[in-house]
Amino acid sequence: MTKKGTGLKIAISAVLCLFILVLAIRQGSVYISLKDLFGIIGGHITGKGTPEGVEPMMDSIFWTIRMPRAIMAFLVGGALSMSGACMQALLQNPLASSYTLGVSSGASLGAALVLILEISIPVLSGFMLPFAGFVFGLATVVIALMLTSAIDKSVSNTTVVLIGMVLSLFVNGMMNLLSTLNADHSKQLILWMMGSFSARGWKHCAILFPVCIIGFVCLMLMSRKMDIMSFGDLQAQAMGVDAKKTKIVAILVCSLLTGVSVAFTGVIGFIDLAAPHVVRKIFGPSHKLVIPMSFIYGGAFMALCDFISRTLLSPQEIPVGAVTALIGAPFFAYVFFASRRKRK
Repeated sequence: MTKKGTGLKIAISAVLCLFILVLAIRQGSVYISLKDLFGIIGGHITGKGTPEGVEPMMDSIFWTIRMPRAIMAFLVGGALSMSGACMQALLQNPLASSYTLGVSSGASLGAALVLILEISIPVLSGFMLPFAGFVFGLATVVIALMLTSAIDKSVSNTTVVLIGMVLSLFVNGMMNLLSTLNADHSKQLILWMMGSFSARGWKHCAILFPVCIIGFVCLMLMSRKMDIMSFGDLQAQAMGVDAKKTKIVAILVCSLLTGVSVAFTGVIGFIDLAAPHVVRKIFGPSHKLVIPMSFIYGGAFMALCDFISRTLLSPQEIPVGAVTALIGAPFFAYVFFASRRKRK
């Protein structure tokens, strides 16, 4: 692919992403024109307040509800997609993701325990859920890696995926048990397990944004190693890459991205599977492009799914996890059968 062709594709992708974000912010129960949209943004950035001709209620809906929700959806989609792109490269499995290792299930269990037991740490204030989600998600993947190392000293990809799936099923069973035994919280837990961006504001964006930056920088620094490891652990070791160490560090970074995202929004699947595949089809296998473009495509896709979830049956809201599943499940089947045909 020529540099000119790549640059054009990146530019088109950026414009598409911006269009989807603007669409997600403008459309809803209250329509906001482009003039008012930029006027409100300018007023808040400069400190001038609500611009002339704009109702205070519209300003409030846009700035405190709709805009942070759209940005939060974009950040979560981007974080999950970067994580999925990394996992697919390291485990050489087109269906691999942080969810495969049980990170999402662990994060959900941590958040569920906080909700049910009403655990509170004064220092963490209102951020107990993301903290618990990250800790439990990280603990799940650490346990998976420890079990894998005990069973398979080389930490092979097949063993990692198998152990992760077993742990994920076990933790999901615990979640169902908690939901059954705690009828007062069952509805809240079910909604959590289906995913939602409802009531997400600027404070949530302020936490997730630096997490995305840290994850992005770490994965970009490992992009060359991921390119090499795509050909297998033996090839990576022959070229001087410590496959085991790289795999563990990358999995921990992906756990951070996934754990914090899931803790804020609940379980949202298939984004981390679909976006990296689409990006590789368009931009090729180099992770110097795959990682940033996965962030952009995953973020745009998540923002679009959230837009659909809150407008399709308005005023009733559909869990965003249901929307991503309806779109992602057929894509999952396509990738699975396509990979099987290639092996024949």
